[in-house]
Amino acid sequence: MLTRWVPGLGTARRYQRAWLSHDLVAGFVLTALLIPQGMAYAELAGLPPVTGLYTTVLALTAYAVFGPSRILVLGPDSALGPLIAAAILPLVGANGDPATAIALAGMLAILMGVICIVAGLARLGSIAELLSKPVRIGFLNGIAVVVIVGQLPKLFGFSTDGSGLFDEMRAFVDGVKDGQTVGPSLAIGLASLGVILAFRRWLPRVPGVLVAVVGAIVAVGLLDLTARGVAVVGVVPAGFPAPALPRIDLDQLIPLAIAAAGIAFVTLADTTATSRSFAAKRGDRVEPNQEIAALGVANVAAGFFQGFPVSTSASRTAVAESTGARTQLTGLVGAAAIVFVLLVANGLVQDLPSSTLAAIVIAAALSLFDLATLRWLGRVRPSELVLSLAALLGVAVLGVLPGIVVAIGLSLGNFIRRAWRPHAAVLGLDPDQQGFHDIERHRDRSEIPGLVIYRFDAPIFFANADFFHESLQQEIAGRSDPIRWVIVAAEPITDIDTTGADALSDLVDELDAAGTALVFAEMKGPVTDRLRRYELYTHFGDDRFFPTIDTAVAAYLSGTEIA
Repeated sequence: MLTRWVPGLGTARRYQRAWLSHDLVAGFVLTALLIPQGMAYAELAGLPPVTGLYTTVLALTAYAVFGPSRILVLGPDSALGPLIAAAILPLVGANGDPATAIALAGMLAILMGVICIVAGLARLGSIAELLSKPVRIGFLNGIAVVVIVGQLPKLFGFSTDGSGLFDEMRAFVDGVKDGQTVGPSLAIGLASLGVILAFRRWLPRVPGVLVAVVGAIVAVGLLDLTARGVAVVGVVPAGFPAPALPRIDLDQLIPLAIAAAGIAFVTLADTTATSRSFAAKRGDRVEPNQEIAALGVANVAAGFFQGFPVSTSASRTAVAESTGARTQLTGLVGAAAIVFVLLVANGLVQDLPSSTLAAIVIAAALSLFDLATLRWLGRVRPSELVLSLAALLGVAVLGVLPGIVVAIGLSLGNFIRRAWRPHAAVLGLDPDQQGFHDIERHRDRSEIPGLVIYRFDAPIFFANADFFHESLQQEIAGRSDPIRWVIVAAEPITDIDTTGADALSDLVDELDAAGTALVFAEMKGPVTDRLRRYELYTHFGDDRFFPTIDTAVAAYLSGTEIA
C-alpha cells in the first residue's frame, strides 16, 4: 500500500545494477539543460534566476520519491512563467522587493500543490479533460505570443516597463527606435537562438541549449563583451536555502489561491497528457490521480525552498528518454549536480548573457506554437478553429490569467452548445443489411407506415429538453400519414434530469391525446432507474419499454397488423 503512493520505494527495491550507467549518463546530460532553462524560466516568471535552480532540485527530488512515471521530468516550465508573473507581479507592485516576489511565488506553489494533492486524493484526475484540445492549443499559442513579445527587449539588450501584450510591443518598438539596442547582446542572442533552433531541427539528439550556453559564455569571456554593454547573469548566490513557510500578507492569500486554481487546472491537463504519452511509448500504465498527487507534492516542496510552481516538461522528458534514462534516479542525479554547482561552482554561469536566456525562452515559446493543428482544424472543423483562435485572443488581449478563465469557459461553452442542440435522426430499414439507419444519410432506407423511429444523440437535460420535445413533435407533424407509434431509440441517451423528465411526461400525454403511442427501445439501465425514481416508469407503463428496436418494431407490426 505504501509503494502505491510512494512509488520511489518500489523502484528502489526493484532497481537493477544494469540501469545505473544509463541513469547516470542521462542525469548528467539532463543537467546541462536544467541549469540554463531553470534560470531562464525563473526570469520569465519575474524572479531571480537562482530560484529556478532551487525549484528544479526540489521538483526532481520530490517526484523521484512520489511520482509514478519512471522517466517523467518535472521542473520550471515556459508556459507557466507568464502565469506566475501575472499572479505575483501585481501584488509585488512597482519596483518591488525580490524577496517579496520569491515569497509570493513560493506560496503560490504551495497553494497549487495543495489543490493538486486534494484533486488526486479525491480522484479528480479527469477534471483536466474539461479543457478541450482546440482550446488548449489556442491557449498555448497565446502564451507563446505573450512570451516572445515579453522577451524581445531582453534579446535586444534593454528592458521596458510595458504592461500587457500591446503595451509591451509598443514599448519594445519605441526602445528600438530610440537606439536602446545593444548590438553585441542582440548578436549573441540571435546566434544562441539560431543554434538552439538548428540543433532542434537537424540534430535533435544533441542538446542545442547546452551548445548555445557554452558558446555564449566562451564568447563573453574571450571578447570581453561585458565591457561592451552585454548584460550577464553574474555570480549565482552560493548555498541552498533552508526550508521555510513563505511569509505573505493575508490580503494576498485570496488572489494567490484563485491564481493557483487556474494554474493547477492548466498544469493538470499538460501533465496527464505528457505522462500518458510517454508511458504508452514504454508500455507502462500511469494512474492519473497518483500523477496529480505527485505533482502536488513537488509543488509544495518547491514552495518551501524559495521555489515556484512547476509542471512536467515534455522536451526534458524526451531528452531523458533519448539518452537512456531507466528510472527517476536520472532526476536525482540532475538534482545532485545542480546542488553541487550551487555549493561549489556557483561562478560557473556568471558570464551567461541575459540575451541567451531570452533566446532559450523564445525557443521554448516557439515550440508551444502548433500551427499545423490550426490548419488541420480549419480543414476539418472550422468551428473549433474559431474556438482555438478565441482562446488565443483571450490570452493576448485580456492577459494570461483571465485567458485561463476564457479558455475554460470556451471549452465548457462548446460542450453545452453541442448538448444544447444535439444531432437527432429518424431511422429506417436497410434493405441490404440488418439494422436501422439514419434516413438522411442513407436515402435508400425505407420507413414503416405509421411508425417513426427517432434517435436523440444526447442526454435529455434542462438545456435541450424543449428542443427534444419540439423536434419530435415537428417530425410527427411533418408526416402526411397519421403516426400511430413513435419509438425513441434511447441508447445514446445517457441521462434524463428532472426538466427532461417533465418534458417526457408532457410529450407522452400530448401524443396519447393525439392517438400516438410513445415508446422507448434500448434505454440504459441507469436511465430507466432514474425514471423509476421520478415515478414515470410506472406512469408510462412497462409496455412502453423494449430491450431492442427490433422487438419494439415487432410489437408495433403485431399490434397494428402491418405486414
